[in-house]
Amino acid sequence: MSHTSSPDRILDCRHLSCPLPVVRTAQAIKELDAGQVLLVMATDPGFALDIRAWSSRAGHDLVDVAEDGGAYHVLLRRS
Repeated sequence: MSHTSSPDRILDCRHLSCPLPVVRTAQAIKELDAGQVLLVMATDPGFALDIRAWSSRAGHDLVDVAEDGGAYHVLLRRS
């Protein structure tokens, strides 16, 4: 991943199917303060597209999307 700092929270959504990774991401980011970063790990094949659409609608910054060994690692910054 290209981020330089560690996330404030890690959410493991591997082996969960749509829509659970996005639902759990939405719940988890509400627990962060503005500017804090959430790392989400997910294996659902549609997650990368889904999280891009969700973060755009929700107004949070999509910092990075990477794929590692069949899992997506997504960094989101709470707005």
